[in-house]
Amino acid sequence: MDKKEIETKIKELKHKLNAVILAHNYQIPDVQDIADFVGDSLGLSMKAMETDAEVIVFCGVDFMAESAKILNPDKIVVHPDKKAQCPMAAMVDVESLGWFKDKNPQAVVVAYVNTTADVKAVTDVCCTSSNAIKVIKSVKEKDVIFIPDTNLGLYVKRFIHDKNLILWPGICPTHHRISEEEILEIKKQHQNAEIIVHPECRPEVIDIADHVFSTQGMVNYVSKADSKEFIIGTEKELCYRLKKENLDKTFYSLKSAVCPNMKRITLEKVLKSMKSLEPKVELSETTIEKAKLPLQRMIDIGRGD
Repeated sequence: MDKKEIETKIKELKHKLNAVILAHNYQIPDVQDIADFVGDSLGLSMKAMETDAEVIVFCGVDFMAESAKILNPDKIVVHPDKKAQCPMAAMVDVESLGWFKDKNPQAVVVAYVNTTADVKAVTDVCCTSSNAIKVIKSVKEKDVIFIPDTNLGLYVKRFIHDKNLILWPGICPTHHRISEEEILEIKKQHQNAEIIVHPECRPEVIDIADHVFSTQGMVNYVSKADSKEFIIGTEKELCYRLKKENLDKTFYSLKSAVCPNMKRITLEKVLKSMKSLEPKVELSETTIEKAKLPLQRMIDIGRGD
């Protein structure tokens, strides 16, 4: 079956199932093109809440599909490849976090959305990369356990000085691989290009950037910027979306910035999952109820960019 046939069958099933296809910014171009909405993980889950779709096909990694289920418990959520997992989300579990909380009983737990549903269920409030500063500033407690991304935590520390941030030893391997040397080499060749990086990058990469944004923040910024060239310090597939939406601008991706887990989802897997409505995201009512609280608290505080 060729690409056009697969796309036609997906569109037919989407109508038949009353389904919506959500694709994260890091998905391969073919998947982005077939999606109804492309965006960041939380934005996509919230977008699903606004539709009358009965089935959500979430093209991203595991915690993103879980978040969609938490925020849309009455809808069927399908994740085309269960092996498309986030290694950073896997770096914190309920048992280890419980030990950490016992050592710091006075601390509030702020969880990056890049965590599993089970972990969200035992935290106080969630945040995204765009609103982490705002969320942490909003908590009353002085001591804050921040999970699981050390690099994002170090970035937040640059702006918050009245809190004691206790950082979990986790990283996003894709963003952690991005090096100062790789970016500066591209900058030598394209001296007018602005450097924009994700806050999950290492501190020395943050230091050389012109701007630090979440993926949605990058999308918002470049659409309005006067500059015509940009070096993009995040997973390379974001450049595909940026180019589609800004035909008059040039974007330079990084060879090192590839998330193999995001690449697991293909058009063939999307079609297969829609035919069978499997693999479904299944969470207990208790987990959904408990995990929704920190997400809702974050939404009430405000998402940021």
